Amino acid sequence: MTTEPAPSLGVSQDLRVFLSEYAARHPEDVLNIEEKIDGEDVAALVMELAARGRDELLVCSRVAGLETTLVTNVFASRRRIGRLLGDGPAGLHRAYQRASARRCEPRVVADGPVLEVVDSGDAVDLTALPLIQHFASDRGPYITSGIITAEAPSYATGRSGNLSYHRSLIHSRNELATSLHSRGHLWQLLRLAEEHGEPLPVAMVVGAHPLFMLAASARVGADTDERTVAGGLFGAPLEVVRTPEHGIRVPASAEIVLEGVIDPARRADEGPFGEFSGYSSDRSTNNVLTVGTVLRRREALLLDVVGGNTAEHLNLARIPRESEMAQKLMDRFPEVTALHYPTSGTHFHAYVAMRASRPGQARQIMLGLLGWDPYLKTVVAVDEDVDVTVDSQVLWAMATHLQPHRDVFTVNGLPGSPLDPSSTADGTTSRMALDATRGPDFDGVRIRVDPRRTEAARRLLDRRAASPS
Repeated sequence: MTTEPAPSLGVSQDLRVFLSEYAARHPEDVLNIEEKIDGEDVAALVMELAARGRDELLVCSRVAGLETTLVTNVFASRRRIGRLLGDGPAGLHRAYQRASARRCEPRVVADGPVLEVVDSGDAVDLTALPLIQHFASDRGPYITSGIITAEAPSYATGRSGNLSYHRSLIHSRNELATSLHSRGHLWQLLRLAEEHGEPLPVAMVVGAHPLFMLAASARVGADTDERTVAGGLFGAPLEVVRTPEHGIRVPASAEIVLEGVIDPARRADEGPFGEFSGYSSDRSTNNVLTVGTVLRRREALLLDVVGGNTAEHLNLARIPRESEMAQKLMDRFPEVTALHYPTSGTHFHAYVAMRASRPGQARQIMLGLLGWDPYLKTVVAVDEDVDVTVDSQVLWAMATHLQPHRDVFTVNGLPGSPLDPSSTADGTTSRMALDATRGPDFDGVRIRVDPRRTEAARRLLDRRAASPS
């Protein structure tokens, strides 16, 4: 791979440029918090906004203990993610799949903003990183947006480099305690390194363009590097620099990069931490990342992801998962019209809408979904006139169409999420499918309101709202 100057690609891969341009185009969707707040106030703000039906991107300029600006809630809005991908919420799955399919290899450049400050050896002090504690139940301040980046070692035949998210807690001046609880491709690379008696070189990216962050959540095979997906999302090769010691390719415009190694034999306690389930979890692989070099921009921003069962935390992982599952389902089953993973179900529930078909088709579709996605525990199938993005409509379909003795089945003893607090000690779970479609012999006609009457009602209420009381 050649090294060349970074060309002007027309679409900036710089987080700061994105934030500036987005605020200029959509000022109503950015909330600037200029009052001084504590770190735990950030999570409370995000959750209070959600309780009020709001999901603005948050820019907090005066967080106690930080000497920089904190940005969070970027992924809380499907509308905002749609804008990132050049589409609206309704076309999110298609837009993501279309863009991610344009995979292209990263372009190595000679220099980039992330190399503005480079500390190594005794100069490394992780306690100086801008971090906050999110929940009172957390063990301490956590890196929540950290994307661990690895190149495939020469002995990892058939494997490619990898990006993946892993919560991390400062263990010492130059060590992070982290969890590879996904047991994904990074975990597999670490096991191969262990077999060869070597540590695994890695680099953690803390703060990068949202499209890079979305690519890091992509569900791809071990032979596909998520950095190529990032190129597809950008519509141009991801611009990367190589880290000084191990030559790991990281975004040239990242805010902070921590380069080091994970020793397969080292362990350090971490957790509890507020996970996507809504519970504080201390389930962890307790790995140790020893940092030898810190790369950062001057006055590096803190791009934070509030954990727990917040919309941001869930969307960041589920948009790629939904998109992949939607494409697989629709390619295999043309009857499928929509798929949605509701926030209320964390990562464990999915709703699938379908056109009326032959008997048993809903079961086959739900079995496909339960088999393809290891996180899912419950799938509900509904008719195409039910809006799967609205929990109350799905619950109505369950209430009026489903007979439990006939329309529910379960499957036991399958691998599940290790962060599911209800899973067994070995991580297995049972799964349930509920057929809430009407079925061929359903006897009922859905009530209908004339659209003209609905419009008249809206005009009347709008006039009332506009007139003084």
